[in-house]
Amino acid sequence: MRASRLLSLLLLLQTQGRMTAAQLAERLEVSTRTVYRDVESLHAAGIPLYGEAGHAGGYQLVEGWRTRLTGLTAQEAERFFLAGLPGPAAELGYGAAVAALQLKLHAALPPELADRAARIQERFHLDAPGWFADGDASPHLAEVAEAVWRQRRVAVRYRSWTDEADRVLDPYGLVLKGGRWYLVAGRPRHDGPAAYRVNQILSLVTLGEEFARPTGFDLPAWWRAYVVRFRAGLHRGDATIRLSPGGRERLREIVSPLVVTAVDETAGPPDDAGWVTAVVPIESLTHAHGELLRLGADVEVLAPAALRDRLAATAAALAALYGPRPAGIGTS
Repeated sequence: MRASRLLSLLLLLQTQGRMTAAQLAERLEVSTRTVYRDVESLHAAGIPLYGEAGHAGGYQLVEGWRTRLTGLTAQEAERFFLAGLPGPAAELGYGAAVAALQLKLHAALPPELADRAARIQERFHLDAPGWFADGDASPHLAEVAEAVWRQRRVAVRYRSWTDEADRVLDPYGLVLKGGRWYLVAGRPRHDGPAAYRVNQILSLVTLGEEFARPTGFDLPAWWRAYVVRFRAGLHRGDATIRLSPGGRERLREIVSPLVVTAVDETAGPPDDAGWVTAVVPIESLTHAHGELLRLGADVEVLAPAALRDRLAATAAALAALYGPRPAGIGTS
């Protein structure tokens, strides 16, 4: 552990330049007294490191000296492909390894490439969750990730849409979509894998059994096919609607790409007011009612009659609620 910290201290000075003991202590998550001891150890090992006192002081390496001892550990190498996702990496329990990996890679780069890498980090940021959610709180995520990595069978208590049940799963992989983690896993003596929301795992025990991963299983390919099946299964009917020009524009911000595509493909020529008629897929009357209400007076449902009646009833209720108030009500 100390050897790793000494190397990290050395690489910090190599990549960042002059740093104070307090800055080093904060980055290494140790006390300043520990930093002083580590600096003395590096001195004793012959590292050309010196310090300057004063407000602008700090430790730094002799100009031009660089180490090629980047010391990548096995764990850091394994986490290499998570280096661009620091938030998800931390959720998986790999935050420290990814941070150390980024530092070592940065130290190993020649100056011109290191400068380009730093500029990329300064200018581009990936924020995986959607606008109106921060993602899942998944207390068992790190355990699931470890089981995926070690190829260990797990026993879970899982809450689905309809019930809670105990299941034994063979975890094949993890997927992060829209800030939510999904476990793709098989079940012994069942056909094919399925997707499970990690935050719906109520309890988890890692079993001592190592399962056999299906030969040639391709996680990205399986997930793409799953998403297509999932979206297709959501839409169980059609609705015929009229859209104003503004409604058609706002539609892209409100509904799924599948509905937008349906409008583009089925819309007839606009009428004199610019409205178009189109046929769109819907999940259910309740879901369609809520989605189309968000378009307000920029959409009219022509069919099915049940959906039109629901929207008409809601519109009438809103008109009654927001219409002129009787004298004496709501006034002081």
